[in-house]
Amino acid sequence: MARPSKDFLLAWSSLSGDDAESGWRSIALPSSGPLDVRAGRRSPDNAEAVLVGFPTAKIPAADKLPEGQGFSVERADLEGAGKLWIALSRKSAGSPELFAAMSCDVIGALDDAVAAGADEARLARVCIGRVGAWQEFMRKGTQALSPEAEIGLVGELALLGAIIDVGVAAAQAIESWVGPLDGIQDFEIGTGALEVKATLSAKGFPAKIGSLEQLDDSVRQPLFLAGARFRQVESGQNLPEFVAAMRAAIQGDAEATRLLSERLLAAGYIDSHEGRYPRRFALNDIRVVKVGEGFPRLTPGTAPAGITRAMYEIDLDKAPGDNVGVDAALKQLGAI
Repeated sequence: MARPSKDFLLAWSSLSGDDAESGWRSIALPSSGPLDVRAGRRSPDNAEAVLVGFPTAKIPAADKLPEGQGFSVERADLEGAGKLWIALSRKSAGSPELFAAMSCDVIGALDDAVAAGADEARLARVCIGRVGAWQEFMRKGTQALSPEAEIGLVGELALLGAIIDVGVAAAQAIESWVGPLDGIQDFEIGTGALEVKATLSAKGFPAKIGSLEQLDDSVRQPLFLAGARFRQVESGQNLPEFVAAMRAAIQGDAEATRLLSERLLAAGYIDSHEGRYPRRFALNDIRVVKVGEGFPRLTPGTAPAGITRAMYEIDLDKAPGDNVGVDAALKQLGAI
């Protein structure tokens, strides 16, 4: 659960100033288990910051820390040698409101991990993972999802729910959901992958293929394409309700809850935008087809010489192949 924003806002307000000397000014906030937490400002740019101190954890100097369009992440020297400090700072072009929300969320994720019994090394991974999810969110533009991206996320959540329903552990299923992290396919699970396409079309199933690699099964096998057909009806669920249903389904599983929060952020979804998704959807069916010989596709191995990139559209209703269903697909993938 996110920390209250008032603690950060009050601290930042009290620290504001025009100190010309380079350095950090900070105020201690309630700790997160073994971790020290401080709200701070960096001089001379007076940038708001959140600083987390790890007593013994180490991050190799060669490891690159995530960085977003509205914030920066760096190692800070707050108390000299002996403790790792990670500083999350707002860039001048970054939204103060969004940075406050991010700060509360990142520290809240650490609080939840502490409550779940995570050790310090695990807490360091949680911190970096959550900041990385915000990096993806910022990179995608911080605005509400487009109608196309909205139905796409609904489709991925529907398949995620189906994967969990047939017996894959929730944390494993969510970790396999790599589409929000710019994975080539939406789910990398077992030995292969699942790509998800969603539509509201009643006739035909137009599916946009974003690259030559998306339907290429030469790296991960087998590869399945899941087509989720929805209809827009008042009795359906909107995107926030699909999200709420997934959160309820994994309630009590701390690792799955953490992973889901990170994936949703990386996908461009944030709770404060929930009022911007009024459309309500009901799932008609999911058709799962194995991608292989005879399936309409362009891949690096089949595209004519000279073509190095391509985006194209296929009609899944006209694509050959029996509907094997989610259960059978996961068995072939070795996931269950």
